[in-house]
Amino acid sequence: MLVPEELKLLYQWMEDNHLYVDNKKGDRIGFLYPEKKLKDSWTATGREGGTHIEFSAGGTENLKYWLGGEDNEALKSRLCVFAQSGAEGSECALWLDDNNALRIIHMGSGSGSTLSCVLADNMVDFIRLLAIGYDEICWDDHFPYPPNENDDGFTVKPNTAFQQWVEKTFEVKIPKTALEIVKHPATMDDASSEDDFFNWYQQYLK
Repeated sequence: MLVPEELKLLYQWMEDNHLYVDNKKGDRIGFLYPEKKLKDSWTATGREGGTHIEFSAGGTENLKYWLGGEDNEALKSRLCVFAQSGAEGSECALWLDDNNALRIIHMGSGSGSTLSCVLADNMVDFIRLLAIGYDEICWDDHFPYPPNENDDGFTVKPNTAFQQWVEKTFEVKIPKTALEIVKHPATMDDASSEDDFFNWYQQYLK
């Protein structure tokens, strides 16, 4: 499993713009917007900064919180966590599908978000998904709508610097809604789904 070149470009953009902190363990955490500025802007009715997500080298160690994957070599060889998508512990990971294609998936924490499916078929589309500007990408009930149209009065202002970088770097347009990228949103509670990742991980629930 190799880190996609597009993800390396995103990491470099975060480094160049000093969008990171180093925690007490020495791990580097990357953001899409200055973390202090985002927190300082936070009120009961909204905030700045676009999608809030934290990038880190979660790797396979984080799988111990999902499907008991810390002791499963087959599972570890197919999944690599690289971001926390929700404040309640949901994560994004690289996944090698049955055709050896690298796709980006979501692993719901179960204690909040239960979204567990393919988010994007490639890294550029995943980055485009982040650029749309949802508060967090772990809540699929927002996916049919543009940001702030199904938000209970909480408004997230767009991260225009990130949006402009995405459009210029990859020569793409930013979608209006997540469903332009996420083809088959599926949750842990669904009985069935057309989503490839949902159907693949069912073997580990038995």
